[in-house]
Amino acid sequence: MAAMQPHWLIERLTTWGERDALVHQNEPLSYAGLRTLIDYWTAGLRQSQICPGQSLAICGDYSPQACALLLAALANRNIVVPLSSSPDLKWDEMMEIAQVQHAVVVNRNGTHRTRTFERSPDHVLFSQLQTHGAPGLVLFSSGSTGRSKASLLDFNTLLEKFRVVRPAYRTLVFLSLDHIGGLNTLFHVLCHGGTAVTADQRSPDAVCATIQAHRIQLLPTTPTFIRMLLISDAIRRYDLSSLEVITYGTEPMPENTLAHARSALPSVRFKQTYGLSELGIMATQSRGSDSVWLKLGGRGFEHKIVDGVLWVRSSSAMLGYLNAQSPFDPDGWFNTQDLVEVDGEYMRILGRKSELINVGGEKVHPAEIENVLLAFDNVKDATVYGRPNPITGHIVAARITPIKPEDPDGLRRRLRSFCQGRLERFKVPTVIEITEGPQHSSRFKKRRQVAIES
Repeated sequence: MAAMQPHWLIERLTTWGERDALVHQNEPLSYAGLRTLIDYWTAGLRQSQICPGQSLAICGDYSPQACALLLAALANRNIVVPLSSSPDLKWDEMMEIAQVQHAVVVNRNGTHRTRTFERSPDHVLFSQLQTHGAPGLVLFSSGSTGRSKASLLDFNTLLEKFRVVRPAYRTLVFLSLDHIGGLNTLFHVLCHGGTAVTADQRSPDAVCATIQAHRIQLLPTTPTFIRMLLISDAIRRYDLSSLEVITYGTEPMPENTLAHARSALPSVRFKQTYGLSELGIMATQSRGSDSVWLKLGGRGFEHKIVDGVLWVRSSSAMLGYLNAQSPFDPDGWFNTQDLVEVDGEYMRILGRKSELINVGGEKVHPAEIENVLLAFDNVKDATVYGRPNPITGHIVAARITPIKPEDPDGLRRRLRSFCQGRLERFKVPTVIEITEGPQHSSRFKKRRQVAIES
């Protein structure tokens, strides 16, 4: 059998030499060192008889060993299934859906163990990749409204946009390794000769301490975590002067949160991103650092608006779901289910169509009400959703996490009075639930209870 040609990405890593590629647990690893680890794992895959075309789960986060294994599996043309180290993931169920044949669990300290499963993947989408000798990538949705969907992508196609070398940053890798945004961050760093830095924890203090210690320039995160940074006041306790750009995505950004973040970090440029596991990450251009309006586009992406909903056609789109019907129309367009408002070349993401609340025929966007609630003096977090009602169809309900303890009935009265002066009557929350627990997932995305249509 002829030897496989080296993958272009692995060859590019070699050109960066002794630059820092990764900093994990405060220990730097050069690109030369990363290449040595990739060679180690390449030999390990061969020794374990993990052959091209076979499915391989990588269970772990951003340790050098996990990153090197990911790159070795890419070059080995495996179908890679990254699974986060987060304890709430159902690994066994996901491995069954992805028809995983091998799994490597990589611990944060670099130790690992390998598992082999007696499976023979028979999904027709796997055979498409194997026929072309292409590596694959399986990504699971967050599953906040039901069973997670497994998207199968051509890994080479997804990486094609990184062939053009762009400016490199010292970047804190925040979104997890099994998230399309996390993978996009990692490959953006490595393909352009930057440095990916991990924090000990995904907490405001740990993230800010890492920015200070390692002179981080770029922080990709979520609106939920930006609000956590503001509430904790961690951004005032650390030197964040190295920070140049904060990118945010995965959910709508409350205008109130963005305004406060801009005020707290006036020298930082804020940029909104947009992408889905099914499509990849699109190029975006924010109207301004203080604006939630953005342009979508970039090579390989097209978009259109149909009845207020965003549709996208992407050259890097998934081949399909492993556990659901294809969502593409005959012309290859994907309905994102995201409602948008358009202003010339710019658009604003309003939220998922499934989250829209119908109050007696009036349409209510949860993000609009959350933006008002988050401006209240004692609200740390707020999640708005529709609760079924036999008369109006739905009523507006809100879960509130207070910043400091307050009498619940008094807090509800003050909140309703606050909302009545800023919202139309049918948008004022009828039900206000007060909770002390977090309202976000391990991916720092808001958990939203979606009303079930009757």
